[in-house]
Amino acid sequence: MEVTRNWEIITASSGQESLIKAIAKQPNLILLDVMMPVMDGLQTFSELQANFVTRSIPVILLTAKAQPAELRSFTQLQVSDVITKPYDPFNLADRIAKVLK
Repeated sequence: MEVTRNWEIITASSGQESLIKAIAKQPNLILLDVMMPVMDGLQTFSELQANFVTRSIPVILLTAKAQPAELRSFTQLQVSDVITKPYDPFNLADRIAKVLK
């Protein structure tokens, strides 16, 4: 049986834009790419954690950095999950759903 997910998706093309939208919209979850220009995902995550409006929003990091030491450092940030690229889109949806439960 297939579960239909009616998620509203809000996109941002930079870390700065994602901060503005996260504060304004207060989403249920943020899927955050680690490697972004200007403000990378780790800096964006730090800014999200520093803001009382966004600090409780679960964050899933999406990264091409898959070395064990890098993955350990990401999980030590207390993000909700870390997904490495390339990823299976069906698996991505399942992992998002798991964090949202």
